[in-house]
Amino acid sequence: MRDMPPYDSAEFLDSDEAVAEYLAAAIEEGDAAMLRRALGVAARARGMTQIARETGLSRESLYRALSDDGNPSLDTALRVLNALNVRLTACVAPPH
Repeated sequence: MRDMPPYDSAEFLDSDEAVAEYLAAAIEEGDAAMLRRALGVAARARGMTQIARETGLSRESLYRALSDDGNPSLDTALRVLNALNVRLTACVAPPH
C-alpha cells in the first residue's frame, strides 16, 4: 500500500461559505471540543497570522486556545469567528 499524505480539512476551506458550513456542522454536533477543533482548522486555513492580527490576540495564544487541550473563552471564539467573517446565530432547536 502506498503512503498517503495526511488528510487536512483546512485545504478545503477556501471560501467564507465553506468555512461557515464547516463550522455550522461542528456546532450541530453539540460538542465543544469538536467546535474548538473546527475553529482551529478554519483559523489555520485562513492563516493564523492573519487571524491573530484581526483578533488582536497573539498567534501563540490562539494556537494554545484552539489546541486539543485548549479551552477558548467565548470572547476568543467570537473574535475568531468575526475574523473568519462568520456570525454565530441562534434558532429554535427541533424537539428531541
